[in-house]
Amino acid sequence: MSVVVTDETNDAEHEPGRADSVEWKLFTRLAFRFCFLYLGLFCTLMPPIVFVLFGWLGRQMGYSAQFWPVRKLQPALSWVSRHLFGTSVQLYPSGVGDQRIFWVLVFCVFVVSMIGTALWSVLDRRRVQHRVLASWYLLVVRLLLAGQMLNYGVGKMIPTQMPQPSLTTLLTKYGDLTPMAVLWSQVGVSRPYEMLLGAAEITAAVLLFIPKTTSLGALLALIDTSQILVLNMTFDVPEKILSAHLLLMSLVVLAPDSRRLLRVLLLNRSTAPAVLPYPFHTRRSQRIAAVIQGSLGLWIAVALVLGGWHAWRTGGPDRPKPPLYGIWSVSQYIRDGQQVPPLITDGIRWKTVVFDYLNAITYQRMDDTLVTVPAEWDAVDHRIRLIADTVVSGPAEGAERPENPRGTFVFQQLGPEKAVLTGELDGHQVTLSLDRIDLSAFPQRSASFHWMQDRPNL
Repeated sequence: MSVVVTDETNDAEHEPGRADSVEWKLFTRLAFRFCFLYLGLFCTLMPPIVFVLFGWLGRQMGYSAQFWPVRKLQPALSWVSRHLFGTSVQLYPSGVGDQRIFWVLVFCVFVVSMIGTALWSVLDRRRVQHRVLASWYLLVVRLLLAGQMLNYGVGKMIPTQMPQPSLTTLLTKYGDLTPMAVLWSQVGVSRPYEMLLGAAEITAAVLLFIPKTTSLGALLALIDTSQILVLNMTFDVPEKILSAHLLLMSLVVLAPDSRRLLRVLLLNRSTAPAVLPYPFHTRRSQRIAAVIQGSLGLWIAVALVLGGWHAWRTGGPDRPKPPLYGIWSVSQYIRDGQQVPPLITDGIRWKTVVFDYLNAITYQRMDDTLVTVPAEWDAVDHRIRLIADTVVSGPAEGAERPENPRGTFVFQQLGPEKAVLTGELDGHQVTLSLDRIDLSAFPQRSASFHWMQDRPNL
């Protein structure tokens, strides 16, 4: 395989007179107009795309600022949904990207882009190409794609996107895990693997921020986003809309180089040097633009690293932990002075208690059901206060009821392996004797790497 490479100046290749004299085919003009409108609207309205460019300022504005365009459009989107799909939609502050309102948004963007393409083609029917507009468009799409790849990558290089399985997950039956929880656990259990995934995404971002390595960066981004989309589709991760459009953006950035790549990679033929789709036509302007793009990448990276490091300190393995951190079995459960036997038919008695985070505890009933309850810890007075969430019952009841148990415990640690909880739970006096469960008993916490194995470690 040979590739023709020359040392001639690129200035002539970027002269508007030469490039603008080539007429585009009708399909190319229609495809560009549609992609320009569709991705332009989608990237502007879809919360994470443009917001990542705000960098540190975005962190100061807060997470809810991302959803400002969708909140403003919510009445119109709900109207469309009710009249076309027979259901109303609303924006939930969950950060999930596959909410019904976003699917309605994509539908509206598609329809508007189709209509806009038709009108544009009629009103501008004498124009035979859009090379100047396309060069600016590709620049913007490339930078937006690079920002998203950097966002994905930093979340894995500082492994907070898919953290190590929690103590509660260790107690959860595999059959009770959702497909997404299985994916998150299998990636989070291997920190080097997650960091390598992040390194690939960061590499794609860096290459996209450098104009002359755009094609290589877009190729790597295409591979990365393809894997992300496949995982989202097959493990039911609610980010299918975003990942599919990142894949589309990778294809758009690669489009000007598609013929050269096909000649080299598939046909094993030589090809001329690429004519980079710059909107800048002098070496000086190209250098200035390259510096600005690199600075933009650094601006985004600093904000993402600061946010990732904060998430690591507050939610990673070295985060502040409750005094009784660990998994404890309830060896003795006394309720109103009477010892409660460990019967699997008992829906009240606790079997196991998990202390993993400062804002919640998880207890396991005798039937192995796991219940997480918001809690407050007072390390000075050795108290744990359970906070009952309140939910509205159905119309037949017409009242509110507590979803979680309400109570206060005084905890006392008798030694490294034993503790006692004494207090009130749902109006009853209880005493719980606890025995610590060794975390190394769980293979996910104790299994080590082996060069030599005589049989699979299943």
